[in-house]
Amino acid sequence: MMSFGLLFKSVTRDVARVAVCQHVRSVHTGLQLLAAEKALLMKLRKSTGYTFTNCKKALEKFDNDLSQAETWLHKQAQKEGWTKANKLEGRKAKEGLIGVFKKDKEAVMVEVNCETDFVARNEKFQQLVKDVALATLAHHQKKGHSTVGYVKSVLAGEELHKLSVAEGTSLADQVALAIGRLGENMSVKRAITVGVPAEWQIGSYIHGAVSGQTEVAMGRYAALVVFQGGKEGEQELVGRKLGQHVVGEAPLSLGNMDDLPCGESETRLLAQTFLVDPSRTVAQFLRGQQARVLDFVRFQCGETVSEEEK
Repeated sequence: MMSFGLLFKSVTRDVARVAVCQHVRSVHTGLQLLAAEKALLMKLRKSTGYTFTNCKKALEKFDNDLSQAETWLHKQAQKEGWTKANKLEGRKAKEGLIGVFKKDKEAVMVEVNCETDFVARNEKFQQLVKDVALATLAHHQKKGHSTVGYVKSVLAGEELHKLSVAEGTSLADQVALAIGRLGENMSVKRAITVGVPAEWQIGSYIHGAVSGQTEVAMGRYAALVVFQGGKEGEQELVGRKLGQHVVGEAPLSLGNMDDLPCGESETRLLAQTFLVDPSRTVAQFLRGQQARVLDFVRFQCGETVSEEEK
């Protein structure tokens, strides 16, 4: 028979072995839990863009429920954004971007301002410009504007802030959220939408375009040009050249095809020397293309806008 001393040592070893196994399992489970929580944290951070600290706080608050955590984060950010927006109101915002979006026979051009060029290059600010452009076009379409004829609508300030984005929130909320995230005063200054009939064309040009932007083109200067005609296959190029001229020469009125140039101070589009080909006027270029310009709009970021131009 086994002595009491040997029996005691055997039992002690078995107990120790069980304890070690339980500890290993506990550590393993803990590591799994940590890995799962880290994965949730990374997912929430990626989907919302908020800081790791705030994401961790949200997950802890809602026992790792990703959906509730994300909803709470958005609400908190919105509150903080409005608070910061109110504090920064009144600070000059002259930088920013012009956004242009064209779809079929409609186009929209918007101006969104911030305080510095540094923020204008931020992707969150550029997302705001895109939101404004798409919301403005959606508003234009919702009002039932028909492209049987030429339609041009202008929105500014408070009218724009009331527009809704895809999730149903207002543009004012989106602006406040961007202010909260980027820490600068911002404003949605103005927007213009044009719609043309099937046989008309809309040309556009962006100067100083932001790289990487495709759906909504963005830059510091932009123009829309409404025209008829143009040689088959060359209409897009004609529209781009006309837009480039409008951006570069800043005409103030359209003028007539028979107008004679009055020198370097000429402000009528058709009588101006054509920027792309200085050997002729814009009117002469159009005759060669069998086209005619019906209207144009030019935006320069940060420029002073009179009440008549809004």
